[in-house]
Amino acid sequence: HYLFIVVVAVNSTLLTINAGDYIFYTDWAWTSYTVFSISQTLMLIVGATYYLTFTGVPGTATYYALIMTVYTWIAKAAWFSLGYPYDFIVTPVWLPSAMLLDLVYWATKKNKHSLILFGGVLVGMSLPLFNMVNLITVADPLETAFKYPRPTLPPYMTPIEPQVGKFYNCPVALGAGAGAVLGCTFAALGCKLNTW
Repeated sequence: HYLFIVVVAVNSTLLTINAGDYIFYTDWAWTSYTVFSISQTLMLIVGATYYLTFTGVPGTATYYALIMTVYTWIAKAAWFSLGYPYDFIVTPVWLPSAMLLDLVYWATKKNKHSLILFGGVLVGMSLPLFNMVNLITVADPLETAFKYPRPTLPPYMTPIEPQVGKFYNCPVALGAGAGAVLGCTFAALGCKLNTW
């Protein structure tokens, strides 16, 4: 079981390693933001729920998020040493969402069904919001684009400019909506993993 926790944490780190990466946030800013927010939500919640229900101790979800954060710092610091652009602010955004998961588990007296429903919705809706910190605090995307140039995209790959003013095209709303639905499913998976 403990080995599984480490494996899930490592895989969470690998799958979310590009989250907050401004190389993707130049042409495909909002699309990348939404996809990365959802991927972070799901990988955080499945491991954190598993760890939380395995130990039965409120607080372990936050500890799990801390493990993910440290693993990602180590991995991305290695990339940074090779000249890859990276800002350290991008990963701690997992912690407040994990704290909400712990809070639900504690407040509902360790009720797994409440954890799945309320915890899944809270993490799914909160993480895209906290992840917006990435867009506000990391380096300017245009500056990064000029510093790390890429080959020109072929015409069929050229993104269409998003209508940012429309609610249905808002990356936080889209990420939060999809995250709230999928978060419950992955929270249930995290609980189910303890019934082997």
